[in-house]
Amino acid sequence: MKRYITSLVFGLMNIVMVAGCSSDDKGPEKPVEPEVVKPVAIEKTNSTKIYVHYMPWFETNESSADKKWGYHWTMANKNPNNVAASGRREIASYYYPLIGPYHSGDKNVIENHLLMMKYSGIDGVLIDWYGTFDVYDYRMVKENTEQLIDMLEKVGLEYAIVYEDRVTKSAVDAGKAISVTSAAKTDLAYVQNNYFTDANYIKINGKPLLMNFGPIILQTPAEWTNVFGTLTTKPTFLTLWDQSYEAGENASGEYAWVYKDNSFLTNFYTNTKPKLGVAMGSAYPGFKDFYAEGGGGAAIGWTIEHNNGATLDATLALAKNANVNYLQLITWNDFGEGTMIEPTFEFGYSFIEKIKTFSGVKDTENIFPEISKLYDLRVQKKGNVEAQKKLDQAFNYFVSMQSAKAKQIISEIK
Repeated sequence: MKRYITSLVFGLMNIVMVAGCSSDDKGPEKPVEPEVVKPVAIEKTNSTKIYVHYMPWFETNESSADKKWGYHWTMANKNPNNVAASGRREIASYYYPLIGPYHSGDKNVIENHLLMMKYSGIDGVLIDWYGTFDVYDYRMVKENTEQLIDMLEKVGLEYAIVYEDRVTKSAVDAGKAISVTSAAKTDLAYVQNNYFTDANYIKINGKPLLMNFGPIILQTPAEWTNVFGTLTTKPTFLTLWDQSYEAGENASGEYAWVYKDNSFLTNFYTNTKPKLGVAMGSAYPGFKDFYAEGGGGAAIGWTIEHNNGATLDATLALAKNANVNYLQLITWNDFGEGTMIEPTFEFGYSFIEKIKTFSGVKDTENIFPEISKLYDLRVQKKGNVEAQKKLDQAFNYFVSMQSAKAKQIISEIK
C-alpha cells in the first residue's frame, strides 16, 4: 500500500523531502493503481470462430431518465418493483438472470458478461443494433452498444454489428429521415466511420462483417446497392437464412437462426451452406417466448424445449458435423424469447460450460463462480474506492489469463 510519507528520508547519496509534515503524522492511504496488462487470448483447440448474438436493450429504474424499468423487463404487464420472498423481481421472462435484471449500459454488467464469454471460449459478440436515430429506445441501445464496445477491446474480444433494417421505417415515420434508404445510409455511414475501423471489429475475407436481421424493409437488390453505394468499404454482408436473394450480389452469404425444430438447421447445413460464399451456423439452448403472457403481442406459436441442455448439445453437434467456419450462439440474453445462454437461476452455468467444452478450452478450472463473485463485490463495494481499485486489478488479471492472481485478490476483499 502506497502512503504519503511525512518524514525526512535520508540516504547515503541524497536527501529527499516528501510533503513536509512531522514524522509523527500518518497520511491518508492511497489506493494502489491497478497494474496495466494487455488481454491474452484463451487457449482452445476448436478453430471455429464462435460468436454470440447480444441484446443491448435492457434498462432499469435506476438507469432510465423517467425512473421506469425498460420494456424488455416489463413488456406490457410485469413490474420488476414487485419482489418475491426469494428476492427475485417480477420480469417478463420464464427465466431469471443469475445477476438479476440489469441495465445494459452498466459497466459492471458488461464486465461480467464479457469475462463469462472469454472463459467459455467465445471469440466475439454480434450486437443487435437499432441505428442512430432518436426514435423509441434506439438512442439508449446505441449508447449501451458503445459502452459494450469500449470494454470489448479491454477483454480481448471481437465484435460486429447485426443491423435491424426495420428501424429505417421507424425513422421515416417519426420524420427523422426522408426515405428508408436514406435512413440506412445514415446508419451504415456511422457504422463504417465508428466501428469498421476498430482493430477488434470482425473481418471475414479481409472485409468488415455486417449482418442484417432480415431484410425486413429493404427487400430489393437495388435498395441495398443504393445504400452500399455511399460506403467506401464494402462489407462482408450476411442476411438471415434463405433471404440473401433480397440483397442480390450485395450479399456475401447467410447465417442460420432458430426456428421450430432442429430440422431447419439440418436443412441449412445440407442444402443451403454448399451454395453460399460465407455461411454462419447457429446453436441455441431452446426457445420459449413470453410475449403472450407478458402482454407483448401474440406468441410466436412454437417452442423448442431446453431439455436440461440437450438442445444446446444437439445444435452444437450439428455445427461440428457441418464443419462450419463461423458459428453464432443464439443468444446471450434474449430473455423474452428464452434463448439466453447467459447464466440463470434455472440453468446455472451449464450452457456456458457446454460452450467451453465445445470450444476446446484447455483450462478446465471452474472459473465462472469466481467471475460472479467479482460482480457481486462490484455491487457490494460501490463507492469504496480502495476496493474498486483492487477489483480493477482482479479484472486485469482475468483478462490476461492470470486467474489465480484474480481469485487471490477477490478472496482478500471482505
